[in-house]
Amino acid sequence: MLECFSARSHAKRGAAGFATCLALCLLIVAPARAEEAAARPATASTLILIEENDFFGGTDEHYTNGIKLSWVSGDLLRYAQDERLPDFVLPYLRLLPFVNEADQQYNVALSAGQNMYTPGDTGVTYSQPEDRPYAGFTYVALALHAKTARQLDSFETTLGIVGPSARAGETQNDYHTLMGFKRAKGWKNQVHDEPGLMLSWQRTLRAARVDIGRDVAWDLLPRFGATAGNVLTQASAGMETRFGLNLPWDFGTSLISPGGGVSAPADAEDPRLRRETSFGLHLFAGAEARAVARNIFLDGNTWEKSPSVPKKTFVADLSAGVGLVLGATKLTYTHVYRTEEFYGQKSPQMFGSVSLSVTF
Repeated sequence: MLECFSARSHAKRGAAGFATCLALCLLIVAPARAEEAAARPATASTLILIEENDFFGGTDEHYTNGIKLSWVSGDLLRYAQDERLPDFVLPYLRLLPFVNEADQQYNVALSAGQNMYTPGDTGVTYSQPEDRPYAGFTYVALALHAKTARQLDSFETTLGIVGPSARAGETQNDYHTLMGFKRAKGWKNQVHDEPGLMLSWQRTLRAARVDIGRDVAWDLLPRFGATAGNVLTQASAGMETRFGLNLPWDFGTSLISPGGGVSAPADAEDPRLRRETSFGLHLFAGAEARAVARNIFLDGNTWEKSPSVPKKTFVADLSAGVGLVLGATKLTYTHVYRTEEFYGQKSPQMFGSVSLSVTF
């Protein structure tokens, strides 16, 4: 579902494609959950796949596509003694705060992903200095989640490459060619190669959860955090509120951002961990504000001159969506409204995020 067309010329095809994708996801997970499932322990692992694309918002520009795959381990009472963890992870984890405390549970998360950004006009080969530059970022990440039933702290280190070596242009154009869509012609003008490093922390709180009855509940999940690095340096604060049937006991809806992975079960009462197959449906809405000191996809390379635009320091997101729980599977769609990120951007951007998580 990589970025491949503008909504102006392919809106009907885009809507049909999303409906087909949603149906396929349900067909994949539903048969396996049709009969009563065996008990899933509270230490079950979770696999999370997130795909974000701006054709859901009717545009073909700027943040055009992102994909991220994460594995979140089961609960680890004392992570450094757990035989399931690879040896190379342990020295890194011993450096982090809030570890091996008696009242905490821990999860380790490994992720890989790619983001791509383009200007509004992808049909020209020349540079467009007043519009967002082409840029790609391919990365891997290692995170530690330290949690209680009411609080989740996520510490994440992200390593990657920005520029032609990220192969975002090839990813986009190979897909365009395969699907018979127009290729983006200006990738030779992208931000140059640069290794990327980010250190991130995010805290999410379960400020309230009210059980209304008949398995219906409402909750409120404020969050705040910070990221430092040559790719992105920012501070953020936001919240999410949810209402529905068999509401998951997790810390909300994951988007592609530092400190993600909050969709993994955080309590044995989560419907995905029940012995019997559960069905749940909920609505959610959220907001986030960010103060951005550096964004390499707008500011350009750190140590050399490259395509860039003057970024805005303050950016905000508004989001809303729907979530479905079926057995050990959670499927969500989030529609995101993002304010202008740089001076000269003609309008805010909207994009959609589809997240599929499976607990096993």
